[in-house]
Amino acid sequence: MNKTLTEQQKSWLLLVALWLGLLLLASLRPIAVPDEGRYGEIGRWMLVSGDWLTPRLNGIPFFHKPPYLYWLEALSVATFGVNELALRLVPALHAGLMLIALYLAARHISGEIIARRATLMLGTSLSFLVGGQYINHDMLVACWIGLAIWCFSFAFMAGDKPHSGLARLGFLACALGMLSKGLIGIALPGLVILLWLIATHQLKKIMYLPWVSGLSLFSAVALPWFVLAQQKYPDFFNYMFVGQQFNRYTAAVYNNPQPWWFYLLALALLLFPWMFFALAQWRRVSPTDAQNPRASMPAAWWKLCWIWLLTILLFFSIPHSKLIGYILPVLPPLTLLAALGWQRWVGARQHAARWFAGVSAVNLLIALVLMLKVGDVTRSSRTQDLAEAFACAAKPEDTLFVTDAFPYDLPLYAQTRKPMVVLGDWPQIRKNAGDGWQRELFEGADFDAQAAKVLQAFEKLSQVANTPGYWFATRSGSQLAQNTPGWQLYYKGAGWDLFRSGGSHDSTPKSPEATQHKGLPGCKEQR
Repeated sequence: MNKTLTEQQKSWLLLVALWLGLLLLASLRPIAVPDEGRYGEIGRWMLVSGDWLTPRLNGIPFFHKPPYLYWLEALSVATFGVNELALRLVPALHAGLMLIALYLAARHISGEIIARRATLMLGTSLSFLVGGQYINHDMLVACWIGLAIWCFSFAFMAGDKPHSGLARLGFLACALGMLSKGLIGIALPGLVILLWLIATHQLKKIMYLPWVSGLSLFSAVALPWFVLAQQKYPDFFNYMFVGQQFNRYTAAVYNNPQPWWFYLLALALLLFPWMFFALAQWRRVSPTDAQNPRASMPAAWWKLCWIWLLTILLFFSIPHSKLIGYILPVLPPLTLLAALGWQRWVGARQHAARWFAGVSAVNLLIALVLMLKVGDVTRSSRTQDLAEAFACAAKPEDTLFVTDAFPYDLPLYAQTRKPMVVLGDWPQIRKNAGDGWQRELFEGADFDAQAAKVLQAFEKLSQVANTPGYWFATRSGSQLAQNTPGWQLYYKGAGWDLFRSGGSHDSTPKSPEATQHKGLPGCKEQR
């Protein structure tokens, strides 16, 4: 029996190996704040509370994004427990799906060799190895945008009329994209496909799409949650679609202002150095070119890649606020162009395979070093150490006060089942707060008066200072607890301090190992 692997089998083994490598890297670092702490905790809280309709941060409604990420995070935590890898499995699965879709599309368009090279380029890039494990909505919506574009484009290229099955998959991908991050899940695939149809003189085919069944499928998947949320919270549509999507796109008052060229630099880093080889495909290589037959691409697909890349790049370069994860949807066409560019300029050289392997190995090494070192660099901004101390010392019914900043990862690591009480001068904060954690809380509190009770005044700290069962977490160096009689320092962390109420005579800072009380599920002594 001939046991030699076929070329396609080798490619599938490569896909599996790249994805397993992503999971390995995902297990090497702590939760990053604020994003991973915020979105991971919302998913965990959805499971704890049993409320699958309303995403909640610290018990307060959080309607910045739709719930698709949170649903999957809750299911993953229910299956694998509360840990970094379980939470990162959700974006990692979507990164793997993006990689598979790229391989299948590239194999059809340009053959096995180019498809495998594109897979390696993306799978060994920082965009995949780092962005593919980061807990937020970006990789999820990028995956579904890409799948929608691939499905619709292959449907239109199937003949005089679109392939109905592929078109329906495109509608389904748009629905999941909308559930991932809102309107861009529909708008970006629609805009790219429309411009491509015009450029390739296929616009008349659009009338033959399975509109009735496609839109019915889209509506059945995407719309129920939005309708139910609007019925329960009358201001929901205005807040999510106008406030969190349209205003964030058009206004200049939100965080992360960046120059217009920000995403060009981001892509150079995310897909280094492969992005530069994509520029070699600005002029298309014809399939009849005997000099570079493997670097060729049919004109319609070449136009799709560039329209896909430039349309989304321009779309996200317009707003004042920019985040690096927004540009992830352009990775599939950019990587395919880069694979063709490499083949055109380097692929035929004597040591091309060694150079390619060397660059891929360097990218893997950079990602590994980042994962191993990031915990040390971010230690003072996180609360993992304090959360473990609190989890072992507190009782489930105890109350935790916080101020100065919001410890996104504390409830996640401690696995609390009771919201924290956030202290502040909230009437004044409402007047002056920028685009940050305080606004997240008080805007969400406006949807739920009962949940809003966790936002309290500083005076509450002195009222319970001598009552057992209260705790207070604050950034190191804060004088608020030290100047309030009755509070005792319990644990001093890398960047946060934990105080205990009740007039304890033992004010010596303790470590999680020193305490004998076992309280919350996050206490490692219980494992």
